[in-house]
Amino acid sequence: MPAEPLTQAEIEEGLGELPGWEYEGDRLTRAYRLPSHFAAAAFTLHIARIQDELNHHSDLTLGYNTVSLAVHTHDAGGAVTAKDLALAARVTAAAPAHDAG
Repeated sequence: MPAEPLTQAEIEEGLGELPGWEYEGDRLTRAYRLPSHFAAAAFTLHIARIQDELNHHSDLTLGYNTVSLAVHTHDAGGAVTAKDLALAARVTAAAPAHDAG
């Protein structure tokens, strides 16, 4: 069964618990800055593991010392769903261990 799109109010409420995340267009986005390229690569791998655990994957971009995510739910027509907020929450919780800000 496809995930149900969230309303604007539900998205805004969810973002209140996710510092640094934004709602842009039809997706949630966040960019992290890390102390080095190696730290950014390690954080990227951690995010990939989280995504596999949730069976929900974002657009994930590794830069020199940055990691950027853009997430929405394809089977909900590209809308933001509770699955996206759950992924964002897991990434947010993992960030401090990587000194990602």
